[in-house]
Amino acid sequence: MSTPIVRLGFVGVGNMGQAAHLRNFAMVPNCEVVAIADIRTDHAQAVARKWNVPHVYADDQQMMHHHASIDALVVIQPFTRHGSLIPRLLAYGKPILTEKPIAGSIAQGEAIVSAMHQHHTWMMVGYHKRSDPATIYAKAEIERLVQSGELGKMTYVRILMPAGDWIANGFNQNIWSAAPDESLAEDPPAADMDAPTNAAYWEFVNYYIHQVNLMRHLLGDDWRATYAAPSGHLLVGQSASGVTCSIEMSPYHTSVDWQESALVCFERGWVKLELPAPLAFNRPGRVEIMRDPGNGVQPTTASPHLPWMHAMWQQAQHFVDAVAGLKAPVCTAEEALADIILARNYIRLHRGK
Repeated sequence: MSTPIVRLGFVGVGNMGQAAHLRNFAMVPNCEVVAIADIRTDHAQAVARKWNVPHVYADDQQMMHHHASIDALVVIQPFTRHGSLIPRLLAYGKPILTEKPIAGSIAQGEAIVSAMHQHHTWMMVGYHKRSDPATIYAKAEIERLVQSGELGKMTYVRILMPAGDWIANGFNQNIWSAAPDESLAEDPPAADMDAPTNAAYWEFVNYYIHQVNLMRHLLGDDWRATYAAPSGHLLVGQSASGVTCSIEMSPYHTSVDWQESALVCFERGWVKLELPAPLAFNRPGRVEIMRDPGNGVQPTTASPHLPWMHAMWQQAQHFVDAVAGLKAPVCTAEEALADIILARNYIRLHRGK
């Protein structure tokens, strides 16, 4: 039986819409991008010509009126607009892929999840690191080691994310708009934060919510923040099962490199994950596994050879497969909501309010 073709509509084709999403969906074999909705129609038409998208509309209502057979929506907008935009789009009853975080506040995230259930559909939030071949390999190995107990118990998980060149020349295929962006209203800030606290929260979720989510994924468990260093460079937490974990946030910077890594420790070994820049093309991460069984057995360190495939493309494939009913979404809206709840608690620890 042939794989069904999934028909997508794009809402927004700005820099991330093109570089992280449209060019990748255009290469998914069982996917057809049939329409773009963007208020900058001249810009959108140029993008559509480049990627062979047949139809362009000024807004999503026009697009969905003419293309009711669209199977799903890819909605790449600033997260500070998600609260007002996403519930309205969920009313179409179509699955939606958005970028992270799910929303700019917990209240807006809860409203999104409520609208999703109300309209009997689902969302996948774009935590692309879960779709990197290295993360997939590491996750499977971690789960196997937890089940087998061959290296003892999991003891500690550490994620390091220095600021660096996250673009990695990934915008080099973009169509740039000559017109300035239209002024669209942002969602209101959270009611429980003053302006400086809200700004700190938005900065944290913009830069580090990927790591908050990756931590839960590698732990295989929920977790909570227990300490925030005054410097802003260290978040310490604990999983529901008692594993200590930490995120080191830009203790240093790199200008022409990206050095993100995760270390999952067991009593007698570890799994190390190194991830490429988010927009690096056709390049997977790297996994290294150290085993020290003891009792005179020679310790070993091994690194598997992984396919030349990048996370953003595989995320696109995962979403298309989920829409086609071939697999579950890689990251659900409920899990993304848990991420911003943890982020709010971290800000409370860090700033005292």
